[in-house]
Amino acid sequence: MIIRRFGLLALAATLTMGLPVFAQDTGAKQDLKNAGTDTKDATKDVGQGVKQGTTKAYNKTASGTKTVADKTANGTKTVADKTANGTKTGAKDVGHGTKVAADKTADVSKDAAHSTANGTKKVVHKVDGKPDTPPSSSPN
Repeated sequence: MIIRRFGLLALAATLTMGLPVFAQDTGAKQDLKNAGTDTKDATKDVGQGVKQGTTKAYNKTASGTKTVADKTANGTKTVADKTANGTKTGAKDVGHGTKVAADKTADVSKDAAHSTANGTKKVVHKVDGKPDTPPSSSPN
């Protein structure tokens, strides 16, 4: 009986000590599974964050590019308008200057032609012996 008691005691001790070993083994496996699941979930979260950040950066870049393009087009139109305005003003000034110069040239040409005609008359009168100035006809 003592052997039987001792056998039961040994069996009970073995089972008591053996159960935590099995429980530890199961706990370690579960911990590994949990760690794998946590890593997978964290990777998904990081992927979602990267996707959102990339999408936001893309949208901001597209918006900024459109803004720059619009401002460039507006600036180009403004420069073109101012250039056209300046050219028109310059052309008016040149046209006016040309007209003024033509008028002055015509006046000088008329004066020169008149002086030449008078000079020619004087020479002709001297050759013919006539006075330079015509006699005044006064009603005396």
